[in-house]
Amino acid sequence: MNKWHLDSRLADDTAPVTDLPLCEVRLMDDANHPWLVLVPKVQDAVELIDLTPSQRTLLNAEIAIASRALKTLFKPDKLNVAALGNLVPQLHVHVIARFHDDIAWPRPVWGAADARPYEPEELVERVTALRGVLA
Repeated sequence: MNKWHLDSRLADDTAPVTDLPLCEVRLMDDANHPWLVLVPKVQDAVELIDLTPSQRTLLNAEIAIASRALKTLFKPDKLNVAALGNLVPQLHVHVIARFHDDIAWPRPVWGAADARPYEPEELVERVTALRGVLA
């Protein structure tokens, strides 16, 4: 029995989008950037090496799915993919659409500006659009 649960900080900072075979896909509540967070549903996974080889392969495939979804919807200049986990140890991967004119370009998004939470209707529209391309 898998006793996996989502870290409360990830739950607080993101909205659910969909489930893929390995990962729960969530939208970061920061309207400054189209930003997905993939969280492998694997108990006690902190590092990539905590996944089995087949889970790592599946994670890479799901990162590609999330990346294509952002590319299709937003036509970014660049996609940033990162697994940092310095503040939230639960393994999670950020997939962020970046633009030459975004608030943080060319720096990383972390610490560049305060997060701008989505307005409720904007959040519903964004999640609906992402579900459409991730389905």
